[in-house]
Amino acid sequence: MKPRVSMITLGVRDLAIAIEFYEKGLGFPRMDSPPEVAFFTLNGTWLSLYGRDALAEDAQVSAEGAGFAGVTLAHNVKSEEEVDQVIEEARAAGATVVKKPQKVFWGGYSGYFQDPDGHLWEVACNPFFWIGPSDEEEA
Repeated sequence: MKPRVSMITLGVRDLAIAIEFYEKGLGFPRMDSPPEVAFFTLNGTWLSLYGRDALAEDAQVSAEGAGFAGVTLAHNVKSEEEVDQVIEEARAAGATVVKKPQKVFWGGYSGYFQDPDGHLWEVACNPFFWIGPSDEEEA
C-alpha cells in the first residue's frame, strides 16, 4: 500500500449541525455533493461528513461507541499565535476547547478542541518541521 490519506470521513449525529460548524464556523470550502453527505476540499485531501449510523452500517460495525476513540486530527500552523487564533476560531464556531494552547513536552505548542460530535482536533505549531503549504502556495 502506498502511504497516503485521500479522504477523512467523520460520522456525525446531525449532518446540518456538522456542516454549519465546518463550513460556516471554520470556513472549510464545501464541494457539491448529494444531500446525505458533505465534502470539503482540504490542502491535499478531502473531509467528508456522513451520518454516524449510516457510516457504521457501511463499515458493518456497531454505531454505538463512547469515550476516546483513539484518533485525533491535526491542523499544523506556523506560529504559536496562529495556534491561539485557530483554537479561538473553533471555539467561536461552537467547538469545545478541551486543552488550551500551551507549550508541550515535545518542544512545540498545541491545543485541542472537539467538534460538535466530539471528534478531537489538535492545532499545533511544531518548530522542528512544517507540515503545510509553502509560502508560495499560500499566496
